[in-house]
Amino acid sequence: MPTADIRDVEVWSPTLESSQAADGSLVIRRTDPLGDYPRHMSEKMLHWAQVAPDRTWMAQRGADGAWIRITYAQLVQQVMSIAQHLLDLGLSPDRPVMILSENSLKHAVLALAAQHVGIPSAAISPAYALASGDFSKLDSIVKQISPGLVFVNDAAPFAKALADTIPADVVVTSDGAAASDHRHVAWADLLATPVSDAVAAAHGQTTPDTVAKFLFTSGTTGAPKAVIQTQRMLCSNMAQVQDCYAFMRKQPPVFVDWAPWNHTASGNKVFNMTIYSGGTYYIDSGKPTPTAMAETIRNLREISPTWYFNVPAGYEMLLEAMEDDPQLRSRFFAEAKMLMYAGAGLSARLWDQLKSVARDTIGQEILLTTGLGSTETGPFALCCTEPQEVPGNIGIPAQGIEMKLVPTAGKLEVRLKGPNITPGYWRDPKTTAEAFDEDGFYRMGDALRFAVPGDLYRGFYFDGRIAENFKLATGTWVAVGNVRAELVDALGGVARDVVIAGEGENELAALLIPFRPAIERIVPGGEGMDDATLFAHPAFHAELTTQLQRYGASVSGSSRRVARVMVLGDPPDPKLGELTEKGSVNQRAVLRNRAEAVAQLYSDAPQVILTRPR
Repeated sequence: MPTADIRDVEVWSPTLESSQAADGSLVIRRTDPLGDYPRHMSEKMLHWAQVAPDRTWMAQRGADGAWIRITYAQLVQQVMSIAQHLLDLGLSPDRPVMILSENSLKHAVLALAAQHVGIPSAAISPAYALASGDFSKLDSIVKQISPGLVFVNDAAPFAKALADTIPADVVVTSDGAAASDHRHVAWADLLATPVSDAVAAAHGQTTPDTVAKFLFTSGTTGAPKAVIQTQRMLCSNMAQVQDCYAFMRKQPPVFVDWAPWNHTASGNKVFNMTIYSGGTYYIDSGKPTPTAMAETIRNLREISPTWYFNVPAGYEMLLEAMEDDPQLRSRFFAEAKMLMYAGAGLSARLWDQLKSVARDTIGQEILLTTGLGSTETGPFALCCTEPQEVPGNIGIPAQGIEMKLVPTAGKLEVRLKGPNITPGYWRDPKTTAEAFDEDGFYRMGDALRFAVPGDLYRGFYFDGRIAENFKLATGTWVAVGNVRAELVDALGGVARDVVIAGEGENELAALLIPFRPAIERIVPGGEGMDDATLFAHPAFHAELTTQLQRYGASVSGSSRRVARVMVLGDPPDPKLGELTEKGSVNQRAVLRNRAEAVAQLYSDAPQVILTRPR
């Protein structure tokens, strides 16, 4: 195990046991039981409003760049007034709140107000309402949940989507222009609503099985599905998180977070960690993209997070900025107890660099961790808290979870059962039934492998999506997730990510998403070149060829050896579903949208080629 000095951080002390099922499946469970947890997340909100009324709950930059803050006391006051207005409108689980908004203070308060009185909310990706007139996904969502109220920060950009998909009797609320085709309620009117006994009565009728919200799957392989999120799910999941991140019980956490709330990672986990532990959430309007990362860096120069999450591409850009910015380095690591990565595999090079920069800045490393979860699991399900020499270990199950490993197609398919697991999909009994096995375990669709064969405590590695993996023409299975991580690492930083192709072919190939700063260091005069010239430069291609050949010599078998790569001149397009709002690359969407590029990979002779497939 690692011997480097790591900043002290209190985490769980789990105990595990396992048993073998008759079909050969292995069931693993925690023997330290999950403790009590609230029946409703509002209990924590009300608690912190009493204990720390003046503490900042959430902050967002205003137009002038200054932080606009809401304290816990102010949060409760706003929640009560808005909850009353929602009751007055007759909203219910059958007529919930739909939120078409980026992360914002109003978005957050509205969602909590609805939850408080048993009215679900559904945060929807704004892209579904802004995507060049194609509102099919938004229309599908509206038909699934039949909203009674829609919130937008400003109705003007959403005017056509609202007119085309939202029935005329649905109320629209915003802080900007009114929606001309719908009844409009101003945000100020919501906040000015006098509170009656009806709010307390409605809150008292909520139970752990009350639907708190709907979170939608990404819809990359069909229409998005509404995953039910109950109060039991949210509250038990926070008890599991706080058991794992035990340090948050003693020090209210500080988050600087960009990830969208229409996804479970931040919409559930980070959002609710703040309330559960009495912390402070700084809304980061940046994103892990070359154009939007500057805002994230600006925020991290000012605010020191105690727990921080990003996708590997975000860490890559953050470390690049830290090279010439000592203020950013010192502020970022000043209070950090834990750094988490997810959304894609973290390369060993980036893993080592994060540790090295921390040592150079504060004289210690920060615990680097990841885990496994999904929208259907709350999301927190597995986590690794043991220091590791290399990235990738997703750890062990949380308290209260049973994990079943089922032999499937030569791998161990993971299935989960626990109080944090969704009861199913809204108004979709068929899909719900298909999601669970005969013993009530949720089918994750992922495969795992032991970090150390037979040792429960050493954790597990992700072994690919069952549906994402494919066979070569030889019949050999390819573990796509593993190959992606290995290849990115082998290419020495010139690729932010890769997409693996080869289904039905004799050999593997990859679409490479270039990381410009690393390529500039290879190409003489590269800083002054445009993308097309830089990515096509012989010095870069020579280096790629060398690295590709070295990687091929280091692995055995056609299921891991990548014969050629294509440098994508156009980055993944989020409007086409190629890049998720979390900043991770959607393998299947890229392959589907760039079929001509894949065909070119297998028809051209050079190992390394450049394409602009649009």
